[in-house]
Amino acid sequence: MQKSFWQVGHKPTLFSAFLYFDLSFMVWVLLGPLAVQIAADLHLSPAQKGLMVATPVLAGALLRIVMGVLVDQIKPKMAGLIGQIIVILSLLVAWLHGIQNFQQALMLGIGLGFAGAAFAVALPLASRWYPPEHQGTALGIAGAGNSGTVFAALFAPTLAVAYGWNNVFGLALIPLGIAMFVYLVFAKDSPDAPPAKSLSQYVAILKDKDAWWFMFFYSVTFGGFVGLASSLTIYFNDLYSLGAVKAGYCTAACVFAGSLVRPIGGMVADRIGGVRTLLAMYSIAAVLLVIMSFGQPTYQLALAIIIPVMAILGMGNGAVFQLVPQRFRKEIGVMTGLVGMAGGVGGFYLAASLGYFKQTHGNYQIGLLIFAGLAVLAMIGLAGVKTRWRTTWGSVTTAKV
Repeated sequence: MQKSFWQVGHKPTLFSAFLYFDLSFMVWVLLGPLAVQIAADLHLSPAQKGLMVATPVLAGALLRIVMGVLVDQIKPKMAGLIGQIIVILSLLVAWLHGIQNFQQALMLGIGLGFAGAAFAVALPLASRWYPPEHQGTALGIAGAGNSGTVFAALFAPTLAVAYGWNNVFGLALIPLGIAMFVYLVFAKDSPDAPPAKSLSQYVAILKDKDAWWFMFFYSVTFGGFVGLASSLTIYFNDLYSLGAVKAGYCTAACVFAGSLVRPIGGMVADRIGGVRTLLAMYSIAAVLLVIMSFGQPTYQLALAIIIPVMAILGMGNGAVFQLVPQRFRKEIGVMTGLVGMAGGVGGFYLAASLGYFKQTHGNYQIGLLIFAGLAVLAMIGLAGVKTRWRTTWGSVTTAKV
């Protein structure tokens, strides 16, 4: 009989990976909740606001490849420690020096990209301790660090009002320091780690079409989640004239929904299969994004649409990573980096495009409709590969595909 999830693996590492991921995500999207106040002081245009909140997302996407390589070469724990030190130093410089212009805000965004790259470390760190039948649950719990975006939206605007938005960068160093201490003490690398790979082996993975499918699928689920998480404070401020703090609370409610259900998405995928779960997720997300694109007359009605959108995308994130370790268990480090990169690129596109279309067309509709179209394409693509997946690698794994 299969052992219970709590009887296998390494719980201190799972918790450490979650905390590291959680607080990394908190600072990764920090510019989003602060965007209303920063934009007012720096006199930014809608397109500049969109690019500012999207820059950490893109930097994190690209750096996930770097961190994925480091995970395989020097093991996850050391790779994560390097990333945490860079993020702490970036925030320290921003706090002490200050952000005086748009270019400096973008530079900070690049530094915060290392926090977004935590994804490529935390997931392999946790998953290598667990057998295939518990991958969805383990990765769902570690990946629930998405909830860090809730803390950013909930507290950053309020702290900015009380102490000034630049001092929020300094205050963020406190929880980051605690998380790094916990990580150093409790996280351990799994003894069941695959050997380091050569550069040619990384390139070889990109020749596998399944790798590209997973990258596209995650660019929609996670891209939608993080793109909206970065943009919603601006969205509620622009469309409903909410103050920075109230817009942050609304954003926190939406992000909380997406973060809370990510482990549920992994568990549902463990029970009924990742393919079936994702097909349902993409179809529902597409419909809700189309409805959202037309705009709702009040922010309360907007919340009634956006909260389910974020929840569906969050479940989709968990479902994608129930499938990835089944197909690429020996390459999970580099695949986590590649798939995570694609998710970040999707988030960058969504956040930047919303700002662009707001400036050029006066609303967000076109950006949201295009992303709904991507969800439909993902659904069609998944329907096209599901039979081949189930009859090839899916037929030899102990987990449901």
